[in-house]
Amino acid sequence: MKRVFEKNETLFCILLILLYLTINSYCIQKLGLTDYRSTIINTVLSLFLIVLMVVLGRTKYYGITKIKNAKKFLFFIPLIFIPTVNLWNGININHAKNEIIFYILTMINVGFIEEIIFRGFLFRMMEKDNVKVAIIVNAITFGIGHIINLLNGAALIPTFMQICYAVSIGYLFVIIFYKSKSLIPCIITHSLMNALSVFNVDNSISMYVAPVFLTVVPLLFAAYINKKVV
Repeated sequence: MKRVFEKNETLFCILLILLYLTINSYCIQKLGLTDYRSTIINTVLSLFLIVLMVVLGRTKYYGITKIKNAKKFLFFIPLIFIPTVNLWNGININHAKNEIIFYILTMINVGFIEEIIFRGFLFRMMEKDNVKVAIIVNAITFGIGHIINLLNGAALIPTFMQICYAVSIGYLFVIIFYKSKSLIPCIITHSLMNALSVFNVDNSISMYVAPVFLTVVPLLFAAYINKKVV
C-alpha cells in the first residue's frame, strides 16, 4: 500500500480533501453538528486517518510527534488567544447538554482531520517541489475550503470574512508545522477553537472585531516565527 500511495500521492491527497468536504457538507446539511451521527462519522474518519498514517509509517512525518524547542515559539502562548474569540461576547448555552457534547466531540474531530489533511498530507506532498509555494497554496486552499459554508446556508459577508481569517490562521499553522515539525499545537488550537464555537454569541464583536483579530494576530505570530526560528 505504501508504494501505491507514494506513486499516486497527489491523487490520494485530492481524494482525501474531496472525501472530507463531502462528509463535512453531508453532516452539516443532513444531520447537523449537534447530532450524534455527525460525531460518529467524523470519529470514524479520524480513526481512518490515524490507521492510514500508521500503515504508511508516517505518523511522525505528518506531525504526530513531540514538540522540540518550544521556547523558540514562545511556548506557543499566542495560540491560546485564538480560540478565546468565541467567548468574547459571553457564553451561549441554549443547546441541550447532549447536543453540546456531540458538537464539541464532532468539532474536535474536525480540527484533527483538517490539520492532518491540509497541513499533513497536502503540505508534505507539495513541499517536495517548492516549500514557499506549498506554504502559500496550503494557506489559501485551507481558507477557500470554507467557501463550502455558502452551500450549507451561511451568509455571504460572514463567510467571506471567515475565508480571510482562515487563510491567515492556515498560514500560521503551516509555518508552525514547517518550523517545528509538529502538528500538535495546531491540532489543539484548531480543535479548541472549533469546539468553543458552540458557545459563541453573535453580535458586532463577533461579526467584525473577531475576524480582524483572527487575521492580524496569526500573521504577526507567523512573522515572528519566520524571523526567530531557524
